[in-house]
Amino acid sequence: MKSRWVVWLAVAAAFAAATGQVAAHHSFSATYQEGKVVEIRGQIVQFLFRNPHSYVHVMVPDENGEMQRWAVEWGGAGQLGEQGMTRSTLRIGDEVVITGAPSRNTEQRHLRMNTLLRPSDGFSWGGSGEGFN
Repeated sequence: MKSRWVVWLAVAAAFAAATGQVAAHHSFSATYQEGKVVEIRGQIVQFLFRNPHSYVHVMVPDENGEMQRWAVEWGGAGQLGEQGMTRSTLRIGDEVVITGAPSRNTEQRHLRMNTLLRPSDGFSWGGSGEGFN
């Protein structure tokens, strides 16, 4: 009887650990419209170089010229670091052109990063196989 409880607790702990891991990482296809591409042009106001995903926040004028803040989800710091990115690669005030998959929630201004270009010096990322999981 006691061994059944031990087995039951082990199974319950394994299930809880597994479901916690799955819930912690979201599905990109559930969050973003992977078949669409949006381009934004604007100025970086925040760069969060972190795990599990980095974010670039950009102020972008809408069709009426009003500034809108966009959150662009990117790879984690570890993965981007392996591609030569650092915390200081992008700076607040940098003008950038970003393409990405838009959020499924059309009221949000979120993208999943596909490419990034900084016209001032030609720095670019993506478009040649870079990406993130």
